[in-house]
Amino acid sequence: MVVETLPDIAANLAAVKARVADAATEAGRDVADVNLVAVGKAHPAAASRGALAAGQRVFGENRVQEAADKWPALKDEYPDVALHLIGPLQRNKVSRAVGLFDVIETIDRPRLAAAVAREMDSSGRRPDCFIQVNTGEESQKAGIPPAETDAFIAACQGEYALPVRGLMCIPPVDEESSLHFALLREIAARNDLPALSMGMTADFEVAIRFGATHVRVGTAIFGTRPPFNPG
Repeated sequence: MVVETLPDIAANLAAVKARVADAATEAGRDVADVNLVAVGKAHPAAASRGALAAGQRVFGENRVQEAADKWPALKDEYPDVALHLIGPLQRNKVSRAVGLFDVIETIDRPRLAAAVAREMDSSGRRPDCFIQVNTGEESQKAGIPPAETDAFIAACQGEYALPVRGLMCIPPVDEESSLHFALLREIAARNDLPALSMGMTADFEVAIRFGATHVRVGTAIFGTRPPFNPG
């Protein structure tokens, strides 16, 4: 029963928040400067409701359609929720994404940036944007290559007039994540971007040490992800 899972989610959330606070303290940072993004990918709305009931207000979703099915009713109940898109965005879903999400973390190519800019102009809604950087230059992974990031940031801010607030990365699973967090921090610093979305369940404490302002945590809060059912 759903009611049996809610206390576990609340306890897990409290444990993760304690770890975030400890990591921030050890890094000499104010814990208020680190936002915990609870990632509900493939979990039912009841799981997010459990986290909402425990006080969580920042959430991440990987898929636009899944978020569109899950979040409108929850946002009606909890209007102070901030919802982040943390998965790849296809141009045919830009309109729905701009209408639903408060932050789009995965701007990673000019044609997508242009489409998002057009939708913002048309709708009047302007969610914050993060540039996704493919720090490991992995061919199978989304993100702008590091060598192209400065020019892309300039285009997003200038030509497309997007509200670019920060950078996001997903390090390769078989490499030391701290190297990628340091690279992302360096790119953000030279472009005067204040926000860094980096770190997940396995490495968010390391990310906090390297300046993460947003850590994306799913499994440690909601448990093992169930198989994705697109239907």
